[in-house]
Amino acid sequence: MSMIKLPLNEIFESIQGEGSFTGAPSIFVRLQGCPVGCAWCDTKHSWYLDEQHKKSFDEVVAKTGDGDSWCDTTVPQLVEYLLHYQARHVVISGGEPCLYDLVELTSELEKNGFSCQLETSGTFEIKVSESCHVTVSPKVAMKGGFEILDQALIRANEIKHPVAMTRHIEELDLLLARLTPAQLAKKKIYLQPISQQKRATDLAIATCIERNWWLSIQTHKYLAIQ
Repeated sequence: MSMIKLPLNEIFESIQGEGSFTGAPSIFVRLQGCPVGCAWCDTKHSWYLDEQHKKSFDEVVAKTGDGDSWCDTTVPQLVEYLLHYQARHVVISGGEPCLYDLVELTSELEKNGFSCQLETSGTFEIKVSESCHVTVSPKVAMKGGFEILDQALIRANEIKHPVAMTRHIEELDLLLARLTPAQLAKKKIYLQPISQQKRATDLAIATCIERNWWLSIQTHKYLAIQ
């Protein structure tokens, strides 16, 4: 029996609002813990593994809305719980989920008929099944001081870059220059305007047209759903 424990912040079912799977019914599994320190992060409640907020599994999965409570869970417990949902696409996020080895979790989910997607900042080594779809949303020069790893850029199926100003495009260009043409050709590149700002959205649209990239507009926020 698996002894791996993963710190769980929440589980909920909704529609994927970003990237390649936009519109897909999805189960979101948010793990606790993140040292990256993004200033605009909208899930800061998932940053800290504070023991005073540690709860039982039943209490954590029952909560609705954001909250800093979390629990330890095992892969068998998590897979068994997720089987009760209708959706069969699982999005693993955080926090920073790549603080943890997710090979067993993603493999077991796939054995049980789920497809898996990982959303990561690219600052920690990615450990997932070969079939897991990896979304790297590079977090450059954040407060935590972590660098974007080559391993993460190479493993990514899509690179979804948050954009507010021209320098963010320049940062992405430097990251993509680290990939070979063959590696780059296998990936979809998305620009995602930060906080739905008009200036950021206009910049992202213009750049996507110029570069033949894709736009990710955080559909769930426009629809006001979780």
